[in-house]
Amino acid sequence: MTRHSYAIARFSGLVVAVLLGLTSSAQAQTDLLNDLEKQTTDPLKREVVTATFKATHIINSQSIETPGNGTLAFLIQHRFGTLNSGAYEFFGLDQAVLRLSFEYGLTDRLAVGVGRSSQEKTFDGFLKYKALQQTTGTRAMPVSVTLFASSAINTLKFNEPVERTTASRLDYTYQVLVARKFSPALSVQLMPTLIHRNYVAKEGMQNDVYAVGAGLRQKLTKRLALTADYFYLLPGNTAKTYQNALGVGVDIETGGHVFQLHLTNSKGMTEKFFVPQTDGNFFKGDIYFGFTVARSFTIKSQL
Repeated sequence: MTRHSYAIARFSGLVVAVLLGLTSSAQAQTDLLNDLEKQTTDPLKREVVTATFKATHIINSQSIETPGNGTLAFLIQHRFGTLNSGAYEFFGLDQAVLRLSFEYGLTDRLAVGVGRSSQEKTFDGFLKYKALQQTTGTRAMPVSVTLFASSAINTLKFNEPVERTTASRLDYTYQVLVARKFSPALSVQLMPTLIHRNYVAKEGMQNDVYAVGAGLRQKLTKRLALTADYFYLLPGNTAKTYQNALGVGVDIETGGHVFQLHLTNSKGMTEKFFVPQTDGNFFKGDIYFGFTVARSFTIKSQL
């Protein structure tokens, strides 16, 4: 073999070796990508569906979400007066109702909360438990179910001949929150509700009020979502006297907190108010503009 032929042979061998190495590397990379794709898209893998809603409240109603294990959420809920109150009341901005509350995740599925509303100087407390979580994959669970129970006490001073007893000031709420995240953009929730009132002011008014609520969240952009909720009062004297609560709004995610803007015909911000005592007609302009600011703090890891 001549020196020229030997050089050509060596160069050819080197080219072949490089091509084989590249082919082997490409094949290994392809296998790795295939493995990763299989892990992330495996239809048999059971995974919990998260972030059905981005806050613990939709508008008036609670959502299925809890703050999470060791997380403390501080909520500021604010309602101005009705938009049709006129220029003298600055279209409701001269009036205000405020609720402050804390919600804490004892576990990822169990939360407790306390709040105080300026309306009727009401204190409330609640328990919230995720009984079922929506999953995908093998034996998928189609919905999430959260159980909610709360009590509220009116602390107003009454100008009555006989002072109201503590028991007569109490109201109770029981709800089953059933939600499904249909896609990354759309979530829907149903809310069978019972309100029990120990005291009613007029004869014939219901101590037990039943309602069915519905809520939704439709994502519009990465940080903006449309929200709505509605409570239908089942037939009875309460339904004849009061209105069904309706709310529409937007959620704005701003990093550390969720900022919620909404319009609703309900002045109150706890179940004892907006389910059985909503007296505003949304379609006649009895609309309260309000907002909710939720800020979360991680507590457990800092202890």
